[in-house]
Amino acid sequence: MHQLKLAPILHIDGQVKLPGSKSLSNRALLLAALASGDTHLRNLLHSEDTARMLDALAQLDVSIDQENDNTDCTVHGLGQLFTPATNSTFMLGNAGTAIRPLTSMLSLCQGSFVVDGDQYMRERPIDHLVDALRQLGAQIDYLGKPGCPPIKLQGGLITGGRVSIKGNISSQYLTALLMSLPLAQKTVSLRLLASRSRNLTWILPSISCDSLASTPATITIRYFTSRVASSISRPAAI
Repeated sequence: MHQLKLAPILHIDGQVKLPGSKSLSNRALLLAALASGDTHLRNLLHSEDTARMLDALAQLDVSIDQENDNTDCTVHGLGQLFTPATNSTFMLGNAGTAIRPLTSMLSLCQGSFVVDGDQYMRERPIDHLVDALRQLGAQIDYLGKPGCPPIKLQGGLITGGRVSIKGNISSQYLTALLMSLPLAQKTVSLRLLASRSRNLTWILPSISCDSLASTPATITIRYFTSRVASSISRPAAI
């Protein structure tokens, strides 16, 4: 086995620019697309996941100016829910950080849509999110392997209500709901089952760790009358 030996040094100096997170990059892009006005994002991760999210946002008529090898961009927010053409198909490769939040957001949009990915994505589960959206009234059908993409959804049927989801599964399911449901027309009560607070404190920074220590925990998501969350409606830098 080849070994690399590093001798001790007395001093080191310089600057290191760490790559961005694909999870945070795609969440920031999606929220910026819905916000009012321009949002400036810096140090986005240049990756397959973010490329698929950018493709989907372009398909949703979101204008984005990119520079510095797509790691910096300005997103010209729509200030409203997306209005995609009905019967649109969204091909999202193997980007889990894109397909789950977009599926949740599209469930609020009027129209019928197909959400799909590559051969690897078609083996990855999306059933926890689909089950949660169905509890709120969404109509979603699997077009292939049960529990996995591709799916066909009829959007615009969710208005509010109650939903339960496990808190100890992938954070992508929970964050997908938390980003989309504030844009529902009525209040949503989201109940976390088998929650683990150490996994949720970075997802829910406004909720104390103690409030998530018990199982189950309930989060109430109130709708915004403008249908756009005020917390994302001002320009921001990430």
